[in-house]
Amino acid sequence: LIIKDHHKNAAKEIVNIIHPEILNSKSKYIITVSGESGAGKSEVAESIAGQLKELGINSYIFQQDDFFIYPPKTNAAKRKEDISRVGIHEVKMDLLEEILIAIQNGITRTSKPLVIFDEDRIIEETVDLNDKKVIIVEGTYTTTLKHVNHHIFIDRNIYDTRGSRQERGREVQDEYLEKILLIEHDIISAQKVLADIIVNKDYNVNKIK
Repeated sequence: LIIKDHHKNAAKEIVNIIHPEILNSKSKYIITVSGESGAGKSEVAESIAGQLKELGINSYIFQQDDFFIYPPKTNAAKRKEDISRVGIHEVKMDLLEEILIAIQNGITRTSKPLVIFDEDRIIEETVDLNDKKVIIVEGTYTTTLKHVNHHIFIDRNIYDTRGSRQERGREVQDEYLEKILLIEHDIISAQKVLADIIVNKDYNVNKIK
């Protein structure tokens, strides 16, 4: 991850909004961080976790990437066969929702998928959430999850994120990737209305409702 000052500053503003609510929450407090590819979801999520830690609040980050039906290289090959596969149906959002419901109901340990990228496989791991007050769920489609306290949406589109994507160098920036990103853009941008904390393209934070 390449965490910069603007990620930290946005996280600080978000923590200022949610901190009083966390202190008043009798159960675990759940937030999502969503946005398009390269928007800074992972960086902001990690920054939120770090700033909560400084306040003595432990958190755990669930990454949507672990919940894809197929491991990454297999999924990429299936997209090559049929680009219409791209979308929320590639992800086990129902499993993620079930885990959040169980957490709200008081469970302190849960099993979850874990992607082993280099081996292109998915294993299962058990995570201990006993001392974790805040659950952060990070990923492109996490705004659609229902059992949460706040949805945070990073409002940076594929044109705003081009520099970030090139900097991290995870994918080859070509015409095929651009098609995928445009499909994802149409899906993800439509989910912005579900969010109640918006981080704009300059990383300023606004609470909507």
